[in-house]
Order: sequence, then structure tokens, then C-alpha cells
Amino acid sequence: MIRSGCGRMRADHSNLPWDEDYTRKGRLFGGTVPPFPVLPAGARVLELGCGNGRLLSAMVHRGWMVTAIDFSVRATHLARPSAMQGSGADIAVADARTIPFRDDSFDAVAAFHILGHANADGRDRIAREMIRVTRRGGHLWFCDFSVRDLRFGSGRETEPATFLRGNGIPTHYFTKMEVSGLFPGLVCTSIRHAEWPLRVLGTDHLRSEISATFRKNLELP
Repeated sequence: MIRSGCGRMRADHSNLPWDEDYTRKGRLFGGTVPPFPVLPAGARVLELGCGNGRLLSAMVHRGWMVTAIDFSVRATHLARPSAMQGSGADIAVADARTIPFRDDSFDAVAAFHILGHANADGRDRIAREMIRVTRRGGHLWFCDFSVRDLRFGSGRETEPATFLRGNGIPTHYFTKMEVSGLFPGLVCTSIRHAEWPLRVLGTDHLRSEISATFRKNLELP
């Protein structure tokens, strides 16, 4: 059964550019699904910023009990077909800066291209919330664009390495050192660059992502 709920929403209307983009363009994101860390069937997984459900479908097919949130109402509507009927997947409208779930609720929390669309304060808040809702011994998964990406420097710089483009959506670009320190108190178990060429108007440009996994130690207070 697919259920939808409503978490606490910010009054700053930062979700409006996303709603407008999803309304105008529909299913914005496609492409290949990244490799997921191994978890047993039945693991409770939270996906932040599920968008149109590109990753949600792949997670559900692994037998995980998935909860997916996005602060764009339009995105959650587009994501619902990606969850199999009878899978027990939940899709909710909620803000990752104030995740509406209890402490230690999930075996893993995934943030793929989410923190990069927040400002510095927002990234800190999302990271703290991710740590809070992950159980001891659980995992955090991160993926976002690096400073080597072709779009780094495109738009108006609003904070260091953060650029606002014409669609009104900010993008922050990360270094490996920055990513390794995103989740204080957690152990970074892997971190890597993934890079590939993207041809634009007959010229190859570099797409560059940093992905990392973290573990919440059992002995954390």
C-alpha cells in the first residue's frame, strides 16, 4: 500500500522552483541507477528528495521497506507509480531539514543530489537530521556533484562553491575533504569520484560526482 503524508514545511517557499520545474517538464531525472550498498531484504530505508521516483523503484525491488520524502508536492505525485503496489512503500511530502520521524527509525538513509541543493545552514541541518533518524550501526549514503563538474561556476555564486542558475535552484559542488566531514561522529567507510564525459554541442565536458557511505557507531550516545 502506498501512503502519503505531510511533514513540516518551511515558510521560505524554497520548494516553489522545484514544483514549477516538475510541473513544466514532468519527469525531470532519468539515467542509470547508482550501485547501492548491500542491505538485507526488509531493511528500513529512508530516501531524501525522492523526486520523480527514479531511485525509489530500484530500492523497492531490492525488498527494502522504503520511505521516500520530497518537499515538492508535484514530485511526490510523479514518484508514486515507481513504488510497486503491495510493497509497503511510503511517499510523503516533507522537508529534509526537519525529517518527521523518530530517532533511530531507519537502517539506512540515502541522500542522492539533495544536500547540494541546500545552503550551508541547510546542509548542516539535513546532515544532523540524517544522523538522528539512523539507528546505531546503520548507514548513510551520499552522492552529489564535485567541484570538477562541468557546471561548477555556472550561475551566480551565492556562497562558496554554491551557484544559483536561471531556474532558481541552487547547486553546491563538493570536495572529497568536505564530504568526509559532513556527518560528525560517523565513520566514513568509503568515498570515491565517478566521472564521465557529456557531449554538449559537439564538445565533451566532464560530469563529476562524489559518492560516500558512512556508518553510525553502536557506541554513540
